[in-house]
Amino acid sequence: MDLVVNAADYHFFTPYVYPASWSEDDPFRQLISLFVITNLGALVIYFVFGGLCYYFVFDHSLMKHPQFLENQVWREIMFSVKSMPWISVPTVALFFAEVRGYSRLYDDIYSSPYGWFGVIFSMFSFLFFTDMCIYWIHRFLHHKLFYKRFHKPHHLWKVTTPFASHAFHPVDGFMQSLPYHIYPFIFPLHKVTYLGLYVFVNIWTVSIHDGDYRVPKFLEHIINGAAHHTDHHLFFDYNYGQYFTLWDKIGGSYKNPSSFEGNGPHTLCKKLEEEKQNPQKALSSEKKRM
Repeated sequence: MDLVVNAADYHFFTPYVYPASWSEDDPFRQLISLFVITNLGALVIYFVFGGLCYYFVFDHSLMKHPQFLENQVWREIMFSVKSMPWISVPTVALFFAEVRGYSRLYDDIYSSPYGWFGVIFSMFSFLFFTDMCIYWIHRFLHHKLFYKRFHKPHHLWKVTTPFASHAFHPVDGFMQSLPYHIYPFIFPLHKVTYLGLYVFVNIWTVSIHDGDYRVPKFLEHIINGAAHHTDHHLFFDYNYGQYFTLWDKIGGSYKNPSSFEGNGPHTLCKKLEEEKQNPQKALSSEKKRM
């Protein structure tokens, strides 16, 4: 994060905001800068990628689903915007520790004993480490002692839009982001790689709420995509994972997505639309079932 702070200082804070007498290395100044950068960055990622997904990926027919709430998109956005500043407080504390040199982040690839191999390997280890941690944190948040107070607000959205991606209670939001922040304090990680992964995980969080359940056939049972996460919102006790289905399978919480079986939200919306257009046919089908 020091790369971002240094760039912000050079291009904006030093020439236009802070007095020249205030050192760029001053801890209080760094905390203020980090708080501003973290919140602005989160809002930009949320609205840019959430907006793009909402307008170009999200299937708006899902808004006709019986469990889609009135004014849900607006409510998701307002919930997210109100939570982000609170989530950023402990996040900034960890970023501050990174800036002050307490993490294992490095900026010179050749100063690492593993070189480029270490950079590439760290990308995969970051994903597997955070996926494992988030699985257990997420499952922990579903415990009856914590669910109602901290995680239930995120489950208000049964059929989600991309704007539900960051609509968390602040404690819930920070807890599920914690593995991203603790990784570079445990394992060496290149600074640019860390920034790239941090942006990636936020985009991924948007994507698993975007209502697009299409996944390449050979990855359906490996990647924890929007179809899996939608069933988590609908059925509660399944598919806690972030990127992969591995830990759900190990933990006995894996559920094959209902949309892969022809019973997902899109199917229900299509059925309801057909019944609306052909009420007589729907009534006839109902009588046959009886």
